Amino acid sequence: MNFARILILIVLGVIVIGLALSVFIVQETEQIIIARLGKPIREITTPGLNVRVPLVDKVIRIEKRFLEWDGDPNQLPTRDKRFIYVDTYARWRITDATKYYQRLRDEFGAQSRLDDILDGETRNTIAKHNLIEVVRTSNRKLAETAEVGAEQTEQIVKIMAGRDKLAAEVLASANEATGELGIEILDFRFKRLNYVPEVRREVYMRMISERNRIAEQFRSEGAGEAARINGERERELSTIRSEAYREAQEIKGRADAKAADIYAKAYNGDPDFYRFLKTMEVLERTMDANTVLVLSTDGEFLRYLETSK
Repeated sequence: MNFARILILIVLGVIVIGLALSVFIVQETEQIIIARLGKPIREITTPGLNVRVPLVDKVIRIEKRFLEWDGDPNQLPTRDKRFIYVDTYARWRITDATKYYQRLRDEFGAQSRLDDILDGETRNTIAKHNLIEVVRTSNRKLAETAEVGAEQTEQIVKIMAGRDKLAAEVLASANEATGELGIEILDFRFKRLNYVPEVRREVYMRMISERNRIAEQFRSEGAGEAARINGERERELSTIRSEAYREAQEIKGRADAKAADIYAKAYNGDPDFYRFLKTMEVLERTMDANTVLVLSTDGEFLRYLETSK
């Protein structure tokens, strides 16, 4: 009796263990490949409870969510023989789990393969375009162009592609290479672009030269404007001086005329007193403390002096 119970318990235990090994759960964030003796036989993408043959079938869990690829910064040459550091990143996903498992096995293998594909396509794309198209995205006017004037616009190099189109070109080329790997690259971007030291120095010198040219043009325009303002100031000052001199002469003439009229009236009113005043004025202007005056007996000075006694 005890042996029968033990046998039943053993059978139940084997059944429970078999069920535990046979049943597995597929999460919403993953997809499953059932591999039998290393060969994929079934692919499961629907979340829920599933079964397998225990000890024979192997459950391989593969990520269903978007994955990240972060490239290593590389020094790449452009078409115009300039070197630039390029740092990129991408987003990708697994579209065919069976192909993915057969060709790449796991995420480490996929990342390694993406390094080769994306780095190679980035290098090819950068090499086909000039530096200006790599660092800029559009033909928008630069700030200094708007300050200097519209004539500088013609000196700006026209951008035929731009950084966004270059990223799209890399994405399209890379997806062609990853089509048979069971993965799809969803997005590719340039994370950071930086000049190598030699190019950076050249760019700084060009920036300094351009700013000096702009400053010199501003100084030239300022000097011309200052000369115009000074010319107008001198012209207005000459006009004011001329008007002031003319008005002063008119006032002086009217004053002289009025003084002459007063003198004439005073002379006509008392000629002797007027002659006396004039004589005294002449005497005051011609004599000082050291003057020796010799007068004749019939002179006007002596006559007035004798009269004053």
